[in-house]
Amino acid sequence: MTVPAAPTLSSEPRAWWSRVHQALMPDYNRKATIYWWVMGFLGAAVLAVSIVRLASRPPGELVQIFVGCLVAMLAGIFPVRIPGAKNSFAAGEIFIFLLLLIHGPEAAALAAAGEAFVGSARSSKRWTSRLASPAMAAIAMTLAGSSLLAGLGLLRARGTYSEPMMVLGVMFFAIVYFLINTVLVTLVIRLKRNERLQLHEFFGNFGWVGTTYAASSLIAALLFLSFQEIGIGVMAAAVPIIAMLLTMLHYHFRQRETDDAAQTVRVEAAEREAEQAARHVRELQTSEQRFHSAFSHAAIGMALVSTDGRVLQVNAALCNLLGLPEDSVIGHAFSEFVHPDDARALAGHLLPEPSQEIAGPAVEMRCANASGDEVWIQLHSGYFSEHDSSAPCLILQAQDITARRTAESRLHHIAYHDALTSLANRMRFGERLAQAIERRHADPTKHFAVMYLDFYRFKLINDTLGHSAGDQFLVKVAQRIQHQVRPCDTVGRLGGDEFAILIEDMDDVQMAVAMAERLQESLRRPYLLDDTEVDSSASIGITFSSIGYDTPGEVLRDADIAMYRAKAGGRARYALFDASLRAEIADQVRLERDLRRAIERDELSLNYQPIYDLATGRIDCFEALVRWNHPERGPIPPATFIPIAEDSGVIGALTEWVLTHACRQLSAWHEGQPSRSRLRLHVNVSGIDMCRANFISQVATTLLSNGVEPSLLTLEITESMLMKRLDSALENMNRLRKIGVGLSVDDFGTGYSSLSYLSTLPITSLKIDRSFVQRLQNESRNGEVVKAIVTLGVALGKTVIAEGIETPAELNQLRALGCGFGQGYLLARPVTADMCEVLLQGEHHIATLEAASDPTGLLNAADHPGWSVTHH
Repeated sequence: MTVPAAPTLSSEPRAWWSRVHQALMPDYNRKATIYWWVMGFLGAAVLAVSIVRLASRPPGELVQIFVGCLVAMLAGIFPVRIPGAKNSFAAGEIFIFLLLLIHGPEAAALAAAGEAFVGSARSSKRWTSRLASPAMAAIAMTLAGSSLLAGLGLLRARGTYSEPMMVLGVMFFAIVYFLINTVLVTLVIRLKRNERLQLHEFFGNFGWVGTTYAASSLIAALLFLSFQEIGIGVMAAAVPIIAMLLTMLHYHFRQRETDDAAQTVRVEAAEREAEQAARHVRELQTSEQRFHSAFSHAAIGMALVSTDGRVLQVNAALCNLLGLPEDSVIGHAFSEFVHPDDARALAGHLLPEPSQEIAGPAVEMRCANASGDEVWIQLHSGYFSEHDSSAPCLILQAQDITARRTAESRLHHIAYHDALTSLANRMRFGERLAQAIERRHADPTKHFAVMYLDFYRFKLINDTLGHSAGDQFLVKVAQRIQHQVRPCDTVGRLGGDEFAILIEDMDDVQMAVAMAERLQESLRRPYLLDDTEVDSSASIGITFSSIGYDTPGEVLRDADIAMYRAKAGGRARYALFDASLRAEIADQVRLERDLRRAIERDELSLNYQPIYDLATGRIDCFEALVRWNHPERGPIPPATFIPIAEDSGVIGALTEWVLTHACRQLSAWHEGQPSRSRLRLHVNVSGIDMCRANFISQVATTLLSNGVEPSLLTLEITESMLMKRLDSALENMNRLRKIGVGLSVDDFGTGYSSLSYLSTLPITSLKIDRSFVQRLQNESRNGEVVKAIVTLGVALGKTVIAEGIETPAELNQLRALGCGFGQGYLLARPVTADMCEVLLQGEHHIATLEAASDPTGLLNAADHPGWSVTHH
């Protein structure tokens, strides 16, 4: 008796492996099998890593990625087949490359895998293809996409990045992606057949498809640039437009195939009839009967027309298109049913050559149906003659293309008009402006002007009432502008709340000025937005063709400069451009450049103004004040260069320089002087600084590196800047107070802060603005304002400092009102660090509560009799 052998441990796995192999790939050899599994596992790993990395993205980005992948997969379901070719292409690559540019190679890899799965599922029933194609697409996209982003990063690092370079890079790596993906897929077939990959066959079969990848990547790059300018709203417009274009392309290709097939049938029928004409007269009659039957029952409008244009015969489809009965068409000239503007085109179409026997080129024209509506038709005509007819005639085929022309008109409007306001967009406005410049060059009497408008409080409307209210505001603004301009003028929305007006055929400058005044009057009226009344106004810059321009960019640049001049002058103003404005801008650019160099070369300096305890008369602390002595222009006031620093982004570097040098000086005053260990320093910072994410670490690092306790540093920010940026700055202010740094509100009383804010803000002191101090003697009510501020500060537990003390009377009145601290030219001017050392060593202080002198010697003591300084 033979005992059957027990199964080994490896027999079951081998049987399992064999079953899987037999089910999935019965025709795969060993090399093809190994390659398939390697690609499958590698692609799965790439997709897994991509999903893990994308999981940490914000929900909004995940929604965008999901929608992009879904659109790419949907596009893969409906490919467009090219007439006369075996190839087809889908629009999914557009959205794959768009995801690559916006969200990186991980999102693009998911979209590519999804689109590949849909495409393989559509074209193949084998799961080997359905699984391998997505894996290989993910691998190829990860390689090509990562290379693209690395290349763009390298260009940015070298400073050679530009939008055209980006577009070319995307097109190049799209072809690289196509090549990698195609090679990976083709290798499976070659390995199964034990064949080598032939490059000439590879390019012959797939070269056209590679070109479509490049075109798709070009569209994606252009969409990405639009996304950067406009935002995510461009995607909502782009998807239906692309879908519409592809539908039209698909319809066009199908129509071409139909027309080609019909033409082939007609030619073949004509050839057969010519060959059999002599012998098959009966067949010819039968053919003519078939023609008349097809004529009568054709789905498109058809008519037989005499050479003089009269309708001889018409089918039901054409009668339905015109909305007229047959007897109202036959016998009438066909031109009666055509729009008068297209009569000339019809006349040229109805003059065939005597020898013409096939259809001539199609022409598009408008017809008016019985209801008065315009119907667009595509008209084909051909030479036609029946065997029993004494005179030849024309056969017309009229196809209704109203839907297509409407869609084209809508697309044209979208391309050249702002979607929200229906005004001309930047592209359209630029074209009209270029035409005006050309007309001006051809005829110097053709004057024009351009207005550039920017609106006050638009960002506030968006932030407080929402973007829906902001959109309502822009629509109402557009309507008011259009009511104030002439029909021949062009109004455009250039982006955000920026509008432009092109005034052509202008008589004189006063015409533009009068229009600006009308606009100001109209635009300053309140706006009702979501049941909320909002006030706004516009700053208008105007430039004229008399200055001499060659490009639209130059015109808009100067109008923009004039607009900023108007904005600098206050609300609801307009300004006319002249050459001096351009010089001012150039001067500001030079100052910005010189300021950067001054910071880098350590050419700035600090002065320090003492802040006195008005009760004891002693120095309590110093305020650090930055100074810039330009090598060519001499001293430049802070009021001039600090706004330049804020506008140009240099303020961060300037603040870092001031903090570093001020803390270094404070540390030097403390060194070896125990009596000065609690000497404090005030440093002014910008509202922009207070909103920077790295500002806290910058302050902490500066304090630590100079050995200064945080409680000895107070940062000052003006009230108006604080209230303007309160929401963004509040978190940083709380963090500064947690580490012990003091916060002071400078120029208090000039802004619009409320008690609710002051009671919750983490501030340690208030500085009364000098304007209130200087008016103490002239207006008693200013004394009440100062008293109220002092009382408020004491009630809230804040230190109150008066700045700008210049007379003994002001000092005495401040003391009487209970103000604790003060600074000003009466007490001491800003001085150098060396002079501060003299003040500290001599322990200068105000001698009595009734009188004071100039402790620094910078004011003439004879000007203030009865004032003295005590030196200890």
